[in-house]
Amino acid sequence: MGRGFALFAGTTSEIIRASAREAEALGYSSFWVNHPGSIDGLASLAHAAGETKRIDLGIGVIPLHTRGPEAIVQGVHATKLPLDRVLLGVGSPNPNSLGRVRDGVTVIRSQLKTRIIVAALGPKMCRVAGEIADGVLFNWLTPEHARLSGGWVREGAKAAGRKAPALYAYVRLALGPKAIDKLAEEGGRYAAIPAYGAHFERMGVKPIETCIAAQNASEVPAALAKWQGAVDEVVLRAITAQDTVEENTALLLAAKPG
Repeated sequence: MGRGFALFAGTTSEIIRASAREAEALGYSSFWVNHPGSIDGLASLAHAAGETKRIDLGIGVIPLHTRGPEAIVQGVHATKLPLDRVLLGVGSPNPNSLGRVRDGVTVIRSQLKTRIIVAALGPKMCRVAGEIADGVLFNWLTPEHARLSGGWVREGAKAAGRKAPALYAYVRLALGPKAIDKLAEEGGRYAAIPAYGAHFERMGVKPIETCIAAQNASEVPAALAKWQGAVDEVVLRAITAQDTVEENTALLLAAKPG
């Protein structure tokens, strides 16, 4: 199972650069940022690209209802990201999420030679992702539900007569009481979003139960072991108290591969 590391795109370029360097040095498979509306995740990811040579570079994910596929293609070219390393995540809320993702992936694939990752929560989007994507990004879910979701993805791939895409899961990681408080706050914000509220209800868990909330670093390996076999790659989404280089480095070390 591969291991990735993810940051909020709005953090400082210093933290992105330092974390990307450390992730590559420690043997992580991928380094990600998100795309939170007013902040251009592609530009943030370019800071990581400039500091690394081998690690995959993911963006999870650009919403197609606010940034169309042509604009996404232009953004990738403008930031000069290395296409062979990019994991280009896209997604869409309802209404018409399935059609928008299908159409968006078709346009991007016709203009950009990179791997396209589709964000998926429910069974319908998982099956669509299996049909069209190079990878699928899960979010806020348990290892057990990741296995179920992976089955839906494989159903879609089989129906389309293609190889199943790689499975990635964003797993939020917090270390220490203050960071865990921040994690609980973020979980509450997501639970208030109807699609995510339904997602948590479907699984029968609270948001924090999908995360790794560790009091100390020694607890992290056992928590990660529960994901073995559930996905191809776990992407640790950093949640810290003060968002410093030192805090993010501590998370990278606590969850380091191998």
